[in-house]
Amino acid sequence: MKATKRIGVLGVGNVLMGDDGVGPFLVKILESRYEFPSNVVLRDLGIPGLGITPFFADYDAIILLQALCAKAEPGAIRLYRKSQLVRVPIPQCVNPHDPALVRALLFAEFGEICPQEVLLVGVVPKATKLGCSLTQEVKSAVVSAIAAVLAELHRLGAEARLHVNAAFPSLRWQEKVVSKCVSGEAQHVPGYPG
Repeated sequence: MKATKRIGVLGVGNVLMGDDGVGPFLVKILESRYEFPSNVVLRDLGIPGLGITPFFADYDAIILLQALCAKAEPGAIRLYRKSQLVRVPIPQCVNPHDPALVRALLFAEFGEICPQEVLLVGVVPKATKLGCSLTQEVKSAVVSAIAAVLAELHRLGAEARLHVNAAFPSLRWQEKVVSKCVSGEAQHVPGYPG
């Protein structure tokens, strides 16, 4: 297959809800371990809901990375093409954390901004409760998910190269935030001891 003009590797998920953050986690792993051609863009989209639709117009092909509810063991990888995704029945209600992927793809298709090439790399979560860490089952799926992304990029004519000094990424949502307040600056805060 000839090289595709612009490819988006888009991580979707809430990093504050355990395994739901696997999409952004995978983007960070890819960024820290691989070098990509200039036509490949990696983005952590967070939880955009239907706001994801405009991002589709920026690319000729997209690879979506996210946690995916499926009847499978936690950590299982599921791959879906656009033709499979748009056949999924649309659920009646959307909650604020639902990426609304099927709706967004249908809107983009209707608006003629949806790329022809769409691959969803989904990882079945174990726990999507408040917390910033992935479960061991989902961590174990990372290698397979990355391999699926690299295989799709290869199919699209974009080869990734391993960084010479590949390192574990800095994950902003797992870093401890330490704030230093001068005692006079925080006195207006209720309950401040000072």
